[in-house]
Amino acid sequence: MSLVISGFYASLTALLVIIFAYRVIRLRREHKIGVGVEDNSTLLIATRVHGNLLENAPLTLILMMATEVNGMSPTLLHCFGSVWIFSRLLHAMGLMLGKGGSHFGRYWGTLLTWFVMLGLVIVNLIQFFDPV
Repeated sequence: MSLVISGFYASLTALLVIIFAYRVIRLRREHKIGVGVEDNSTLLIATRVHGNLLENAPLTLILMMATEVNGMSPTLLHCFGSVWIFSRLLHAMGLMLGKGGSHFGRYWGTLLTWFVMLGLVIVNLIQFFDPV
């Protein structure tokens, strides 16, 4: 029972968490804002980029680990993992470039995130109801 592939994508996700958290901390120091965001829209967006990743990562990574333990092919795991990382980068860029409004990256980043989660849910349910 190895979790090497999902561990790889969990590690990449953790790097994104650290990068996004660092951006929040840098902006807090730069604008001398200890708690909250005051009226700083850049800090608000940075906290949402970080927060949105943290809201979606745990469940997605748990689902990925479950599919790996249950024998999903490495190729499919890498497909899900690659789309997961791409979607989170796309979402973050879309939020930052769109300044919190509508943006191609935000829309597709969200949609791809949901696609990955739903795909992993379906695979896990199939594995449950039709074990090999």
